[in-house]
Amino acid sequence: MRWADLLVLLPAAPYQVAAFPFAALFHHLCASGRLSLTARYIFLLAGGCLLAGTAMGSYAVLLLIPAAGSVLVLLSVSPACAHTWVFALQMSWQTLCHLGLSSQELDPQDARPAITLSAIMLLTQKATSLALDIHEGLVPLQLGQGLLQRALPLCSYLLFFPALLGGPLCSFSRFRAQAESSGALPCSLRAAGQRCLCALALQGLRAGLVGGLAGRQGCAGLGCLPHLWARALLLRLAYYLHWVLDEALLEVAGFGPEAGQGDLSVHDLWTLETTHRLAIFTRTWNKSTSRWLRRLVFQRCPAQPLLATFAFSAWWHGLRPGQVFGFLCWAVMVEADYRIHPFLSAQATSQGVKFVYRGTTWVFTQLIIAYILVAVETESFSMLCLLWTSCNSILPLSYGFVLLLLLLAKKPKQN
Repeated sequence: MRWADLLVLLPAAPYQVAAFPFAALFHHLCASGRLSLTARYIFLLAGGCLLAGTAMGSYAVLLLIPAAGSVLVLLSVSPACAHTWVFALQMSWQTLCHLGLSSQELDPQDARPAITLSAIMLLTQKATSLALDIHEGLVPLQLGQGLLQRALPLCSYLLFFPALLGGPLCSFSRFRAQAESSGALPCSLRAAGQRCLCALALQGLRAGLVGGLAGRQGCAGLGCLPHLWARALLLRLAYYLHWVLDEALLEVAGFGPEAGQGDLSVHDLWTLETTHRLAIFTRTWNKSTSRWLRRLVFQRCPAQPLLATFAFSAWWHGLRPGQVFGFLCWAVMVEADYRIHPFLSAQATSQGVKFVYRGTTWVFTQLIIAYILVAVETESFSMLCLLWTSCNSILPLSYGFVLLLLLLAKKPKQN
């Protein structure tokens, strides 16, 4: 029952678990020197195509088309134009898939569309990251090689099976370096085993929380503050479990992230659950995606980069009403966090006041994050309206009002 509930939130989890033996086989063959570099690329690419066909069925075509299109663009246009063309191709195709699949009457029990959309989103990350590397000269294309020799590493990178359905973003340079090296199998298995144990602990915690909430029927709606917070906590635990399983699969295959470059470590988990700063939570949440958004949008946007980053994130996630509302609300809350905390921390001079300040702002951060996560995950517009008109909106509205006052108070000084 608990695992069945979990798979509603993590539809790709069974396929990720089924890929573990193939990942271990790949790493073993590499470590024993039985696979040449070309054979490794073919193994990873064939495994990705097989996994896509198994997990997505006929929807796998929606993933293979943009992958092939991105490779053709990268091999045919100049490095100066690579990023523009790949970005336009990926985001146009992804938007069409989001709109097309969301407008159809699909079977709620059919997880293939959700898995397909998630894989396309990850493909967009990898394709645009690779295009930026080529555009900036970090990844030179070997012009002297044949077309197939140049295309095979690119196709393998975009579709290699350990990162097809999840996992932190890995640069093409690191992917190629890890594919060329044999690695040490016992070390990878040990790290993967630790992550699997962490996944079991997270699932046990989540099952215990679900069991504890099942006996309390008093609060059962978005208007109830404890229910909203508990629902957001269950969502966070599901995300944590998803990231841990993804990184464990990458470790088994020999493509584990560098220290501090994954989506979740013990230190990150502690930071996410204990920080009293919304901005710190935002930077720590899904770190590889945060770094990708910073590079793709924030550092390249001349005006209002914070708002532009969150607006693009809403576009990348699918532009459902809850996603647009949630990410724009998140942007306003982060901007308010940047301006409110320097003022409050300056007023907290004694230890007692500091304790009250940190405790109160921690509670505020937890409640605002719960509000945003539930809004982003809300499917229907009617449920979003119910959330907006509930008492849970008081705190985000208060943050927005304080931000407006601080901006108005600062404006005359700037003039």
